[in-house]
Amino acid sequence: MKLPETFIKNSQNVNAIIETPKGSGNKYVYDQKLRLFKLGKILPQGIIFPGHFGFLPATKGEDGDPLDIMVLMDEPSYPGCLIECKILGVIEAEEQEDGHTQRNDRLIAAALESQRYKDINSIKKMDKENILELVNFFMAYTNLDNKDFKPLRHKGPKTAIKLIKEQQIGSN
Repeated sequence: MKLPETFIKNSQNVNAIIETPKGSGNKYVYDQKLRLFKLGKILPQGIIFPGHFGFLPATKGEDGDPLDIMVLMDEPSYPGCLIECKILGVIEAEEQEDGHTQRNDRLIAAALESQRYKDINSIKKMDKENILELVNFFMAYTNLDNKDFKPLRHKGPKTAIKLIKEQQIGSN
């Protein structure tokens, strides 16, 4: 499977590849060698993904993996789906593991086709409860791997798009 470009041609919108759909207690991961999605782990009962979680193709974050993205959309999704998104912002964060701290920001986006999010163009326009739900999920989720997720701040789409461009592999 050849992955698409990061940005949709002639726009600031992105292509997100979904690994784990909203509401899932299973964490799926894309295996580049096998070119398949496989079950990475099963989350403890009561912990589910609050949005469609995936990655941006042709990017590489400080942790060596493609940039993480949480896509907001009420409709169902499945591992491997490409969803065209508008970037709403980023939750800037650090993760600490075994005394080593690194940045591991989480991009927040909305599906372009989503009616619920059509009028929201920035994380700053989202309900504070929605942002808190995302932050709390990331804290609980990373804690499962004995990592400490420390949210620093959340920024709007300009900062997020700049981050994406800085982390792109090659050029679009």
